[in-house]
Amino acid sequence: MNDSSIVRVAVVTFSDTRTRGDDEGGDLLEARLVAAGFQVPKREIVREDDAAMVTALDALLGASGIDAIVTTGGTGIAPRDRAFEVIVPRLDKVLDGFGEAFRRLSWNEVGARAILSRAVAGTRNGRVIVALPGSPAAVKLAVDELLAPTLSHMTALASGRGGKHAQKTPSQDGV
Repeated sequence: MNDSSIVRVAVVTFSDTRTRGDDEGGDLLEARLVAAGFQVPKREIVREDDAAMVTALDALLGASGIDAIVTTGGTGIAPRDRAFEVIVPRLDKVLDGFGEAFRRLSWNEVGARAILSRAVAGTRNGRVIVALPGSPAAVKLAVDELLAPTLSHMTALASGRGGKHAQKTPSQDGV
């Protein structure tokens, strides 16, 4: 995280058809994250192609000024839905509870169809990565109920700056 403790989130839409003019899920994701107090310094739309998705994720993971990456789209079971296959192998740690909680909350809105979601979250090199479905209702639910209350804490823990295992700076050690 940066010095002011504001979490900086890159927003990525995985889609073969969306543009900045009609990316409703991406627009809502950015707006909800900003409303929750996060910064969105980077936003992009990436083709649903494994190589393009890997390239985009790797670039964001290598960029400075990004604490978390939240993607939208590509988490279903249609043949083109590849976010899960691209993201999960890159994670150092999978946050199983995120997907479980998302599907549980989704059940209240869409019933048994919630089991079709492969929403997932985890960490890579001290950063949080979250993959959400592309529907605006799913984005709203995930941000309002899961990310707004936990993303700051997740990024602090993932970066080693939070919790009981936080890495101490020399001034914290009294040195």
